[in-house]
Amino acid sequence: MNKFVITINRQFGSMGRPIAREMASALNVEYYDRDIIEKAAARLHMDLATAGDLEERVDKNSFWNMCFPLGHGQVKKQDALFLEQKKIILNLADSRSCIIVGRCSDYTLRCAENRIRIFIYAPYKERLRNCVERLKMSEETAKDMIKEVDRARDAYQMKYSHYMPGDFHHCDLLIDSSLLGVEETAQYLTELIVKKFASKHIHDD
Repeated sequence: MNKFVITINRQFGSMGRPIAREMASALNVEYYDRDIIEKAAARLHMDLATAGDLEERVDKNSFWNMCFPLGHGQVKKQDALFLEQKKIILNLADSRSCIIVGRCSDYTLRCAENRIRIFIYAPYKERLRNCVERLKMSEETAKDMIKEVDRARDAYQMKYSHYMPGDFHHCDLLIDSSLLGVEETAQYLTELIVKKFASKHIHDD
């Protein structure tokens, strides 16, 4: 296949991240998510306390940091981090096939060749179930997180790309993950990507 890049935006609780991971594994390509911000913070010589605000520690069930992808109202640091991670995203997309989750990568790579921009969503009740059953949250916490994380992601996307996540004018594919579930959604998207870029490779030859 030709070199390609897949960007994935998602609603909280739609299981976009595990879907992206499974896709990367099936396609045998690199997967990038929080490590982009960690690398950007290191380049900007941010201290560990600030970097800690940018991390998601899912294994410790600490999801609150997802509400603040680039810090707590520190506008200059937010902008500096965004510009630095933009450089990282452009370099990754230029150098290898990969899947990039969030970080306005759909906007940053809007002019890239061989890219597919995916938005993953699901009905509220399905997202709530995922949060409780798969992410092991209490129902009360899950409700709060769905509300706050979606609001924060919308605000972040609007600030830097000037459009909302899931805007079909700026997506190539929107998919409800509850239709097939995590594993089969990942399989469906993987097959689509293979078909898209394998056929393009044959056509280009």
